[in-house]
Amino acid sequence: MKHLVQKQIQQSIATLEAVLADAQLSDTLVTIGKLTADAMRSGHKLLVAGNGGSAADAQHLVAEFVVRFTVNRPALRAIALTTDSSILTAAGNDFGFDHIFSRQIEALGQPGDVFLGISTSGNSPNILKALHQAKKMNITTVGFSGNNGGLMRSLCDHNIIIPSSVTANIQESHLALEHIFCMLVECFTFGSDFGKNPQI
Repeated sequence: MKHLVQKQIQQSIATLEAVLADAQLSDTLVTIGKLTADAMRSGHKLLVAGNGGSAADAQHLVAEFVVRFTVNRPALRAIALTTDSSILTAAGNDFGFDHIFSRQIEALGQPGDVFLGISTSGNSPNILKALHQAKKMNITTVGFSGNNGGLMRSLCDHNIIIPSSVTANIQESHLALEHIFCMLVECFTFGSDFGKNPQI
């Protein structure tokens, strides 16, 4: 069993090392950090959605923006589309599960917002429909995926694609990069020296 533990940790490390070695991925993360900060400064917001573990990621990330990440600072505008059980069940019942996020984007989204869709496979139907809706409304689309990006790849203005097909490792890397994404938005919003002495 100890061997199993060590093997899984090594696999996680190997995935993160592949992420670290991908300079384009780092550049893309900086780009989406800046464009999200610019959107928030101009009165717009970040919308985030995912399924299962990625739904938990969406809520986790939004909590970092709205409450705090490393230090106390003004709240930043972000909404997780995974949290309202009445909306989710009504949309799922009346229109189908594939529409649970696109319906909310139609209601809450505005041109100039940013939509971040999270899907380890890159093929979640409700994320794909949400991306289509966002593009119709002139909302910037960002995808966090794995498996070469799946069908999401061509629908996103910006892609963070984890070089793995293992769901757990993709999710682990997603969370690490989501934390960095939030940190970048803070730095672009409040200045590059912001958070140099984090109180986590």
